Amino acid sequence: MPAALLVIDVQQGFDDPYWGVRNNPGCEANIAALVAAFRQAGKVVIHVQHNSVEAQSPLRPGQPGNDFKAEALPLAGEKVFGKTVNSAFIGTDLEKYLLEQGIDELVICGLTTDHCVSTSTRMSGNLGFNTYLVSDATATFNRQGIDGRNWPAEEIHQSALASLNGEFAQVISTKAVLKLPCVSV
Repeated sequence: MPAALLVIDVQQGFDDPYWGVRNNPGCEANIAALVAAFRQAGKVVIHVQHNSVEAQSPLRPGQPGNDFKAEALPLAGEKVFGKTVNSAFIGTDLEKYLLEQGIDELVICGLTTDHCVSTSTRMSGNLGFNTYLVSDATATFNRQGIDGRNWPAEEIHQSALASLNGEFAQVISTKAVLKLPCVSV
């Protein structure tokens, strides 16, 4: 099966204190390992860049936070899709590109687990792609609930993964992805 790595919103702006407390400090190292493995295997690596329209967002175009982190810097020839909403599929040609390339399997990683990663994973599964979500190559931030309760980032992360697993994607670790036949050379 032709497979691609979909790297979502791995941008410098997510290091900004604006977002609050984050989980999974090893996320970027795992993303870098996935990117390297896909490149070495000659597989497609696709980057998604959030171009926020929110005035206060560190992810706005023209701000340093909009730039990709070093671990996920696109190489020449790798596709980059810019988006302004949570889904990598809405307002982009991502689905068209995948179909044109004959890609039917997506391995998804990036930021943040409960927002853009979750929305894109749900759409990937609903559009019929065989989808893997890499649990330790995603991360998120603390959230405040509607009742004012502070939800720790790790709880938000695990809840999002649990909601996606088996329904929209198979949630697996970086180590497991590196053993998949779709990644082997």
